[in-house]
Parts: sequence; C-alpha cells; structure tokens
Amino acid sequence: MQSLATRAFTLGLSAACVSAEGQQRPIESAQTISVQTDLVLLPVTVVDRKGALVPGLIERNFTVYDNGAPRPIQFFTSEDTPVTVGLVIDSSSSMRAVRSDVTAAGTAFAASSHPLDELFTVNFNDVVWPGLAPSVASAETIERLNHELALAPARGMTALYDALDDALDRLKAGTRDRKVLIVVSDGGDNASSHTLAGVIAKARESGAVIYSVALIDPDDPVARPAVLKQLARVTGGEMFRPDRVGDIAKVFTHIADAIRSGYTLGVVPPEGVHDSFRTIRVAVDAGDRRRLVARTRAGYYTGQVQPRPR
Repeated sequence: MQSLATRAFTLGLSAACVSAEGQQRPIESAQTISVQTDLVLLPVTVVDRKGALVPGLIERNFTVYDNGAPRPIQFFTSEDTPVTVGLVIDSSSSMRAVRSDVTAAGTAFAASSHPLDELFTVNFNDVVWPGLAPSVASAETIERLNHELALAPARGMTALYDALDDALDRLKAGTRDRKVLIVVSDGGDNASSHTLAGVIAKARESGAVIYSVALIDPDDPVARPAVLKQLARVTGGEMFRPDRVGDIAKVFTHIADAIRSGYTLGVVPPEGVHDSFRTIRVAVDAGDRRRLVARTRAGYYTGQVQPRPR
C-alpha cells in the first residue's frame, strides 16, 4: 500500500540531506536519497496563530505521537521536493459563475509549481472525465491546462465522490512520493456511485494531502462545505472558503506556498502491530514560545486494509 510499504523512498533534493540537527551532509550520486524501510511518510505544514506558514524549522522542533505514544523520527527534510498534484475541478452547473476565475487560478498555480511536479486534472459534473493527463509541469503543460480548464463545460449534476475516487487512483500512479489533491467544489454530491466514507478511507490509505476550495452559493441547498472541511482535516490539508470570487487566485497561491514550504517526516510503526488504523499527531515547538500548529494526516493503516465501503 502507498502509505506504509517496504520500498525505496526516493526524494530528489537540490543540494543536501538535512540531519537531525539541521546540518547538511553532501549527497553522493545523483542528488537522491533512498531509504529502504517500513516508513510512514508524514507531509507536515506548520502555521502560526495567524495562519501564516512557518518555514525554517529543524527535526528537533517536532515530536510525532503514534496512538498517543511518541515515536522517533527516522527521516526528516524541509527541501522543496517534487510532488504529484491533481486538480479536481467541479464542472457542474453550480460552478458556472466562477468558472473563469477557477481557470485563471489553476493556471497561476501551475506556473508556480516545481518544474518537476507531475500535474493532472480531473473534471466532473454528473460524470467524471480527465482533463490534463499526468505530465511534468512546464510552460507547455501550463498552456494546455489553461486550454483544458477553459473548455470544460459548467453544467449538470455533481459526482464529487466519484471524481475523488478517480483522482486518488491517478495519484497512486504518480511517480513522486509526495501526493496532493486540490479540490474545487461546493461539497455537494447528487450523482456518485461512491460514498463519502469510501472516499475518506481511500484518502487515508493513499497518504495524500487534500486542499479544498469551497465555492458556496448561499442559495444552493445542495452545497456541503463540511464535506470539504472533513476531507482536508483527515489528510492534513486545509479548507479555504473565499469570501469573494477575486480571492480564488490568492487561495491557490497560498496552497502553492504551503506545498513548497512544508516538511516531510518519516516514522516506523511499533513492532507487532498489524491490520489497524493508528492515529498520528505531530507537535511542534520552535523554542521561542510561539503558538504553532502542525497539520498532518490523521493516521495511517498497518498491514492489510479491509475492503473500503462504497
């Protein structure tokens, strides 16, 4: 499985491996690190009490709690490493008024991506269809993304859960170790064959971080922003609810910054635990009395996961 596997964990780093004390060690070979272990990877974003991102922390600033008990950190990096990113775009009729702004924001997000990011899109109304096929971020990709988003119609019903299920499958096929979904929707669903419970279970298994952008029409009785908030919370992401259409681009810029300035921690599960979901909490202390919050996923599965509900 993706979140817990005996496999080679490879991160393309620009210069050095960050040690436990924040020191740098030169990397031999082609600027990569491979760690062969049962490693649970935890993408972590740190914010202060005003919600501002906090870069520049080192390993000793973090403590990881597994089912309430502290676990030693076996891997740490704050390097800006490539990610596989999926844009999941609601193209139902409720999105018609904001479609052009979403297109512009998505294009701007792609332009600020790491050049080795893998980027794809999934569009949905009452059906799900791919827009941009998985591709390394580039000027050509950005132009194609803008074209695909602009062409997507805004009509029909909403199959949000089906779209998320499809996007999580596409994430799994990505070659980057860090996985992110950005979901633009009102959270409503009236056309899916999958369920919210099934999607949440699959998201937990994947280790992906989900950022959600809630675009809510106050007169729409189908809108469910709480769904988007739950998806973000359990995966270590964040939900945004722009007050004005013009703020959509700012939200996408913040998400891009969060991805670029985050941390990746790795812990090994306790011996003898199998076939269970274990909760994770990350505490952060910069040593200067700032009240900081570390966002990460709610937990991980060990062993074989039971079949997900549909």
